[in-house]
Amino acid sequence: MTISELKIEFKRALSALYSESESAELFYIFAHHIIGLDKFQLRKFSHQTVLQQDEEALKHIISELKTGKPYQYILGTAEFYGCSFFVNEHTLIPRPETEELLEFAIEKIHNRWDNKEKQFNSAENNPKLNFRILDIGTGSGIIPIVLKKHFPNADITAIDISEQALEIARKNAEYHQTPIRFIQQDYLHSTLEENYDIIISNPPYIGQNEADEIAQSVKGFEPVSALFSPTTDPLIFYRKIAQDGEKHLREKGMIFLEINQKLGKETLEFIQNFPESQLLKDLSSNDRIIYAGKE
Repeated sequence: MTISELKIEFKRALSALYSESESAELFYIFAHHIIGLDKFQLRKFSHQTVLQQDEEALKHIISELKTGKPYQYILGTAEFYGCSFFVNEHTLIPRPETEELLEFAIEKIHNRWDNKEKQFNSAENNPKLNFRILDIGTGSGIIPIVLKKHFPNADITAIDISEQALEIARKNAEYHQTPIRFIQQDYLHSTLEENYDIIISNPPYIGQNEADEIAQSVKGFEPVSALFSPTTDPLIFYRKIAQDGEKHLREKGMIFLEINQKLGKETLEFIQNFPESQLLKDLSSNDRIIYAGKE
C-alpha cells in the first residue's frame, strides 16, 4: 500500500470514533512514529509504497484505536507543557487543565518571591527560589518535573499510592534530568512529618456517582484510582490537604489544587481560614483551580 492508501484506510476504519480531521491527524502521528516521515514529508511522498512491516504495524495500531484506547497509551508518550512524557495504563493522560494549574502556580510563585524574571537561567542561582514543594498524587510526575524545570533549586517531594505510576514518574524525571524525591505513600492514611513552602495536587476528584458521565475511552483505559475519589466523598483529598496546609505550610506558603468543576464553592470552603483564598476558572469557564496562601 502507498502512504495515501494507508491514510484513506485509517480514516475509513476509524470513522465511527473520530472525525475525518481527527483520524487524519492520528495517521500523521503514527506514520511519523512508524515510518519516520513528518507531516509535510508524508504528504509530499504520499504515493510512496510503505514497507510491509510498517504497513502491518500501522494496521495493528488501527485495531487498537478501534477499541477506543487513547492514542497516547499506544504511543507510550504524551505531550504536556511543551515536553514529552512517558505514560501507560497506570498513569493518567495529561490534560490541558493541569497545564493551566501549572501556569498559574509558576506565575504566583515568581510573584510571591518578588521575582518577575521567569527564565530558567535567572532562577537557577536565585536563593529566593530555593524552597520545598510537595506534590500529592503525582502520577506520571508531570507536575513536579515542570516545576523543577522552572525552579531548579527547589527541593521537591512527590507522593503517590501507586508504585507502578511512580516507576513511570521516575523514568520521566530521569529523562528530563530533574532530581525529585518520589515516595510511595497512601496520603489519606498517612501523616505529614515535614513542612513545605508549596503544596500542589491534582488528586482523584470525580465522584463515584459521576461514573456514567465519563467517556468509556477514559474510564475503560485510564487508572480508576487516579480518576475517581476512593470514597463516596469526592472532596476527601481537599479536606485533608487544607488541614495539612494549616499545620505544615511555612510562612508565605501556598496551596495549588486542580478541582472538580462541579464542586468549586464547596472546595473553596476548606481554605477559608487562610489569609488568601481564590477560586479560578479554566479556559472553558469552568471552576478548576483553588489557591490558598499564608502571610
